Amino acid sequence: MAGIERVREIKRLRTRRKKTKYLVNRAKNGSMEKAEAIRKLRALTPGAEDIIKREGLA
Repeated sequence: MAGIERVREIKRLRTRRKKTKYLVNRAKNGSMEKAEAIRKLRALTPGAEDIIKREGLA
């Protein structure tokens, strides 16, 4: 994979934000179980515990 490391880092960050927002919205809508969304968030990002508290999922 070629490219400047900072550019790849920013791309990863943007993708993580998009996926995080998608999972949180699905959990709030009820189209996904909260426990499953929490499990996926924990696997997705190191800051998952803060996101879970902030969004009121747990």
